[in-house]
Parts: sequence; structure tokens; C-alpha cells
Amino acid sequence: MGRPPGTRVTVRAIAAEAGVSIATVSRVMNGRVQVAPETEELVRRAVGRLGAPAPARRGATEGAIYVRCPYVLTDYFGLIVSSIAETLDLHRRRLVLQAGEAAQRSPVLRTLAQDPSIAGAILILPPEPGEELVALQGQGFPFVVVDPRTLLPRDIASVSAAHFAGGRSVTAHLTALGHRRIGVIGGPREWLASESRIVGHTSALAEAGTLTSPELLRSIEPTVDWGYGAACELLDLPDRPTALVAFNDKAAVGAMRAAQERGLRVPEDLSITGFDDIDLSHSTVPQLTTVRQPLEEMGRMAVSLLMRLLERHTVDTLHVELATHLVVRGSTGPVGRA
Repeated sequence: MGRPPGTRVTVRAIAAEAGVSIATVSRVMNGRVQVAPETEELVRRAVGRLGAPAPARRGATEGAIYVRCPYVLTDYFGLIVSSIAETLDLHRRRLVLQAGEAAQRSPVLRTLAQDPSIAGAILILPPEPGEELVALQGQGFPFVVVDPRTLLPRDIASVSAAHFAGGRSVTAHLTALGHRRIGVIGGPREWLASESRIVGHTSALAEAGTLTSPELLRSIEPTVDWGYGAACELLDLPDRPTALVAFNDKAAVGAMRAAQERGLRVPEDLSITGFDDIDLSHSTVPQLTTVRQPLEEMGRMAVSLLMRLLERHTVDTLHVELATHLVVRGSTGPVGRA
């Protein structure tokens, strides 16, 4: 039964009429697509009976995509974001970008689902605790995480590189060259990528009949300066390593500087490896052996996965790992002879 003209119909009244939650009514009224068709129809019928304005209908090609990369857009993050932007343009989607380290202090995830102009989001290495991502997912808001810091629930979509396989392949390359005492300059301990690569490193060492030595492991922020400092510590050990595995190419460059200062030749006296295969890896002397991450493909895959969520397609695999590739260059060689 309709209400008298001029009477305002509340969301609570619609929820009671439809027999659903207030949050569900809000998502339908704002055009959110992550609502089951039968539930959406219940709300629309209730709206019609109460004489309220019809809910918004958002099509598959409407609504902006919020891309959050709370870091400086260097060659690593810049490649991912550029790929996302280009792919969204192919889908004729408007992009709303939040970038820069200052964005790490922004509580945007708490209100993102309430913005009717945003259809979905791509979150790159989000620094927020996992509970905030779970809360966002619980609001029915579609999003994809690129390179998650921590292990995510199965129902949160994510795209990452195969970090375990990449870490294993680079250490297996070094053990094949005779290295057994290998120093590891890992990323932050709480990062999923760092943990996975160290597990891969340990697996390759075990296959070569060697145990991991805790004194050869350092955890750092993945920068040139931090890589330099960690390498200095490792190379000043009484029994120094014959090879260093760095978390990324930047840390590897720092390790090269530490080796040079100590008169160590690369790779004759010390082998050094990186990870990512950014342009920097081609600029070192010798050029850097590294593991190529498919950064641009990660961006494209994130958009593809988000589009499927927005269009309500069935998605069998929400956690996508893309293959890495070992690139052997001049910074690694057979273990030196004492």
C-alpha cells in the first residue's frame, strides 16, 4: 500500500517491508552490484509498494574504479598502476587514483563502500590490517587486492606473483653454481611476499643438502640504503657468505655498493641476485641476475578479475598467482675458490 504524497520513506521502512537488512537496502538504493538478483528484486518491490523513488540501476559500464596505491609511484608501483589505468580505459571505466605515502594515513577503506560514484576498487599492497579488508568485503563492495601483505580469506579476490617459486628458483640457481653459504636480505617480516620467498629459499637449500642459518638472514625495508646496510652486516661476518639474495633489485644495488667498498668482485668473489627485474637491474655493472615479476600483467589481471565481479560472473579462482621467471645475467657465477 502506497504512502500519502510528500511522505518520506526511510531505508528502515523499506528494509522492514522487504524483510532484508538496512545495509542491503542501502546497497540496492545506491546501485551496488554485489547484491543477489532475487534480493534486489525484493527491495525494488518493497520500494514500489511504499511509493519511494526507484533505486539506482548501475550497469556494467558505469561507476568509477578506485585505485589505491599508498606509495610513491616508482618504476615498481608505477608499472602496476599504469597497466591498471590502460586496461580500465579499454573497459571505458573512469579511474580515481589515490597514491603517495601520505595516503597510508587515510582511513578511506572505512567509507569507500558508501560512495555511490565508486563501483569497485583495486588496492595495491594495502597497509591496512586484514580486518579492515574483511569488513569492506562484508559490505558487499567489490574489490581486488594486488600483492597482498598478509594472507587473505578465500573469498577476497587477489592477484600476486608466485613468490615461493621465485625465491626457490633464484636460490636453486646459486646452489647449482656451488654456493651453500648464502645470505638473505629479505623484506619486512610481516609481508606475505617476504615469508613466501624465504620458504622457497629454504626449500632450495634443503634440496641441495644445506640448512638455513639464522645468522645469514636480515629483514629490511626494500630500499637501496637498507640493502646496503644489511649487506654490510653480512659481509663483515667472520665467515662471510659467498652469495647474497636480495628482496628486490633496489636492495641488490645496495649490496653491490657494500661489496665494492670491501674490494669484493662481483661475481668472482660474491654473487648477488635481486627480484622484480625493473629497469635498474639493467643499469648495474655487471647486470643483475634477478627474478622477473609480471608487474604489468598483475595490473591487467586485477582489472579483469574486478570486471568479472562487477558483472556478476562466476569466479572459480579468486586468488591468482602469476608465474615468475629467473633472468640470469652477469652478477652470479660459480662459487669463488678460497
